[in-house]
Amino acid sequence: MRVVECNLRLAGLDPALTHPALVQTYLTLLEGLRFWTRPRRRNLEAVAEVEGLPWLEDAERQGPVVIVAPHYGNWELLVQWLAARRPLTLIYTRGRFAAVDAFLRLARERGGVNAVPADVHGMKPLLRALQRGETLGITPDQTPDAAGGQWAPFFGVPALTMTLLHRLGTRHPQARFLLAAAERLPDGRFRIALQPMPAAVTSGPVQAAVGALNSAVEAFARRDLAQYQWTYKRFKGQRLHEALVNPYWPECY
Repeated sequence: MRVVECNLRLAGLDPALTHPALVQTYLTLLEGLRFWTRPRRRNLEAVAEVEGLPWLEDAERQGPVVIVAPHYGNWELLVQWLAARRPLTLIYTRGRFAAVDAFLRLARERGGVNAVPADVHGMKPLLRALQRGETLGITPDQTPDAAGGQWAPFFGVPALTMTLLHRLGTRHPQARFLLAAAERLPDGRFRIALQPMPAAVTSGPVQAAVGALNSAVEAFARRDLAQYQWTYKRFKGQRLHEALVNPYWPECY
């Protein structure tokens, strides 16, 4: 709760969002357990509608697709929906403990998902998937390591932001990039929402690209601010040879 309150204050958002955001977080956790342990066919029955499907169908016809999935709604359901269409390689953050990491990989790799860690060892599987014309899934709002990020505003606050999408777009201009999420509906079912990623995210100067990425993710999160993951310390980060930026200390420890 303290992290949510701090994030909302930093972003200049209404503190009354704290309770709705926590409710949505708890729903995501409980749904995740359900989606990890039940057959994919049954899980996909929770998808009530798809918004922007022609964008995805057109991208798949063209070749490789990079799905940029912010921590919004329920990304575990989105992964299973995408994997039901064609092979999917998913970049994920390793679990803090070996047992947790093994469970996450086991749960996510059901149904043909290739889960690769978000580190230097994950780059080769990503590039091979692009060369095969497959689909990649990347969460753009996780804090990168010191060598893989640039500072750019997110809800008006500097946030260390990944440059990976810019690198992939520069090296593989044939790839199509789409924003996507499984957005929770009032009745507990979901809408798969898809939209094209701005071209500035994958071309031009890298500093402008990370700024465009954060602007796109922010606009997406504003569809329903409570469904965004405000429990993450998004504004904490450190670049090489620079001091740690940590607006959460000591309030959130």
